[in-house]
Amino acid sequence: MLQGRVMMTSEPHPLRILLAEDDEEMRSLLTLTLARAGFAVVALEDGYELADYVSLTRVCGGPLAPPDLILSDIRMPGRTGLEVLAQTQAAGLACPVILLSSFSDEETREEARRLGVRAFLDKPVDLEVLRDTVREAAGAPDPALG
Repeated sequence: MLQGRVMMTSEPHPLRILLAEDDEEMRSLLTLTLARAGFAVVALEDGYELADYVSLTRVCGGPLAPPDLILSDIRMPGRTGLEVLAQTQAAGLACPVILLSSFSDEETREEARRLGVRAFLDKPVDLEVLRDTVREAAGAPDPALG
C-alpha cells in the first residue's frame, strides 16, 4: 500500500523527487536535505511503494503527476531499485534516476548504466554531492548561483 510522506519546500514550482529508501533514518536525512535544497520530496519506504507510485502516475493512466527525478536505494525489501527502473522505462516514464547503495559491485553498476541511470552514489553519501548530483540530473539551477 502506498504510504509515501511528502515534504514540501517554499519554492513556487519545486521539482518533484521520488525518494525510495528502506532505512528510516537515511530516508529522513535525505528527505530533509532535499527539501531544504528546494525540492518537493515524496519519501517512500521500499521498492513496492516506489513501483505503486510509478503505476499511479499520469504516464501510466493514473491521477498522480510524474516525478521529475527518482532517487532510489538499490537493495530494498520487495523490489530492487533496478527492477523499478526497468518498470518505469517499460511504462514510458522518462525521468532521470539516481541510485544509492552501500553494497555495490561492478555487475550492479553495469546493469544500472545499461538501464540509463544518471548517477550511482555510494553510501554513506556526501549530502553536498547528493544535492549537486540531483540538481545536475534534473537540470535544476543552483540557487546559490542566483
